[in-house]
Amino acid sequence: MTLPIDATLIAARNDAEQRAVRSDYAHLGEQLERRGIQIDQVREQVARFGVAIPSWGVGTGGTRFARFPGQGEPRHVFDKLQDCGVIQQLARATPTVSLHIPWDKCSDWGELREAAGFHGLGFDAINSNTFSDQPGQAHSYKFGSLSHTDAATRAQAVEHNLECIEIGQQIGSKALTVWVGDGSNFPGQQHFRRAFDRYLESARQIYAALPGDWRMMLEHKICEPAFYSTVIQDWGSSLMAAQLLGPKAQCLVDLGHHAPNVNIELILARLLSADKLAGFHFNDSKYGDDDLDAGSVSPYRLFLVFNELVAAAKEGLAFDPAYMLDQSHNVTDPIESLMTSAIQVQRSYAQALLVDRAALDAAQEANDALTATHLLKQAFQTDVTPLLQRVRLDGGGAIDPVATYRASGYRNRVAQTRPAAAGGGGGIV
Repeated sequence: MTLPIDATLIAARNDAEQRAVRSDYAHLGEQLERRGIQIDQVREQVARFGVAIPSWGVGTGGTRFARFPGQGEPRHVFDKLQDCGVIQQLARATPTVSLHIPWDKCSDWGELREAAGFHGLGFDAINSNTFSDQPGQAHSYKFGSLSHTDAATRAQAVEHNLECIEIGQQIGSKALTVWVGDGSNFPGQQHFRRAFDRYLESARQIYAALPGDWRMMLEHKICEPAFYSTVIQDWGSSLMAAQLLGPKAQCLVDLGHHAPNVNIELILARLLSADKLAGFHFNDSKYGDDDLDAGSVSPYRLFLVFNELVAAAKEGLAFDPAYMLDQSHNVTDPIESLMTSAIQVQRSYAQALLVDRAALDAAQEANDALTATHLLKQAFQTDVTPLLQRVRLDGGGAIDPVATYRASGYRNRVAQTRPAAAGGGGGIV
């Protein structure tokens, strides 16, 4: 059994480019040295950084209106792992996969863990699904799950989350991500306080089943599928729930789950202060949720998020954020989008490491707004491409992951063994 992409192809393409990469890297190093920054130290930090791939992300997404499947789509979780292996093999920034249950159920979790290890992958947080009904399900989630007015429906949703914890223990996960679509579509449809209380009652049962070294990551969302109100609508609701549940409950921030112009980096700072930051789901948004690749519209906002994270780490705050891509790929090859998104997240982290923290602290203390913002812009406008290329080259990946992926013919190759998926239906897979 061999890795999905031929190593000789990667090496041959790298050989043709690495002289230029090393030259560009040396030139960038000279520039950074004049700013008191050692490029090798930054490279080592970036090389240790990783962002998880969502198993569902390697399938073609869709809107409420239609889904147009691509060729060679994964048929099951083992195909998904193979596609995730391609991303890690080439981009070297995505060492873990986040599973979604029941979409990723299999008959042998030991076999799945072995398959992940072959591809150099581990498992990140496990995600429960109580926002859609599954075949054979006794109670419907049409009107909610953990906060449903019916006790039996709530119990069913709790039991599903407990099952996810058991699966997670078998594959090596250490966290459960809980997102619910519970809410209302009409004024008066739901009693807001009672719904929140029912959510807490259910969440406490899940929390009580957490292993000692696990986290419960609560994810909020302003709307969809409930368009008038959602039970965990914003970071305030999420923080309140996490504080009431206990120290193992924390707040997960998805960049696409906010109203327009919300200051996400400020939310991050508040959650850090409360010791309740679980981590991030990265994507970008113009009008809706999770609709675009990370950094495709607002790369500066992504940089500002990492600026806060790097500052907190420099100041010695004890936190361990989980990072995951969470995107819907409607018109692109999902593997290409996930590789470029992972590199964009990696880029933002590298740029944040270039901020002159001492000078920024001094400017902030002196209320020198122009100097402070200039220091951030200086780091953001630094082209760290040669540094990222060196990280991939040193790690055995591809200097140009997308070009190497296309040259490999991987998509056409797997299309020969994976039947074409039917299109027409709405919703992501």
